[in-house]
Amino acid sequence: MRRPVIGVMGASEAGPARLATARELGRRLAEQGWIVLTGGRPAGVMAAATAGAKTVPGSLTLGILPSAAGDVGPDVDVAVFTGMGEARNAINVLTSDVVVACGVEGPGTASEVALALRAGKPVVLLQPSPAASAFVREVAAAVAGRALEVASAALAVRAIHEQLAVPPGPAWIAADSPDEPQSRSRR
Repeated sequence: MRRPVIGVMGASEAGPARLATARELGRRLAEQGWIVLTGGRPAGVMAAATAGAKTVPGSLTLGILPSAAGDVGPDVDVAVFTGMGEARNAINVLTSDVVVACGVEGPGTASEVALALRAGKPVVLLQPSPAASAFVREVAAAVAGRALEVASAALAVRAIHEQLAVPPGPAWIAADSPDEPQSRSRR
């Protein structure tokens, strides 16, 4: 079974509360057996979400980077260097089964949300500002997209499960032999 990919988008410069939320979100997504995709850089929401995911044994993080080489977040398992600059936002979105915007505080995150809605990807807005919420509602209406607003990381995971019907992925744990992963189901 293919593991679902959940894209976590957000500002590269975020405050402590937003970073704590992104870290919790990454952990909760990884606990479901989902792959956590971010922009891959060692900054902001990207770094916090991958750090949270890596607290879960067997988690997998994927970073889609704008440059052809350079800094990668320390908790990124698979780094994809695109050399595309901000155009890599399309790869972030199209690779994700669901896009979670952990705040919509800048043009990069806003473009990812708009691209996701345009591509028909489900979008979860985690603690959006009133302005961001209004912007996303307007874009969603224009392209017949689907966006849900939630107040916490736990509610984001619940929305992905219940309202968007994304199943948990397999969680991989070490078997007796390090060469033999063993699949175990989640709740």
